[in-house]
Amino acid sequence: MKEAQMPANQVSLDCFATINKDNVVSRELEGEAVMLNLESGVYFGLDEVGTRIWALIQEHGALRKVFEVMQREYDVAPPTLESDLLRLVEELRAKGLVNVSQHDYGKESDSQN
Repeated sequence: MKEAQMPANQVSLDCFATINKDNVVSRELEGEAVMLNLESGVYFGLDEVGTRIWALIQEHGALRKVFEVMQREYDVAPPTLESDLLRLVEELRAKGLVNVSQHDYGKESDSQN
């Protein structure tokens, strides 16, 4: 089933993100991630925190779960974390690295872990 793409201004913690596995390869190198969009040929790099978010997206998908885990792991004000997380997800989507949809048909069972 093809997920409906959402405008950037509608990304929220209630959304679900999935890695665009058909067109993206990624590798972690010394705590940082490097991704290549095979369709566009664009490389994209993430620092240590961005790499953690990338891993959590792969693990959970649900952005609220990613936010909750990040909140436990990092000393950051919740509004700052939410803003930074959503901005990164929007950027990853713009680069064709993730797909974002409403959380209606996500990985609820995975988010229980």
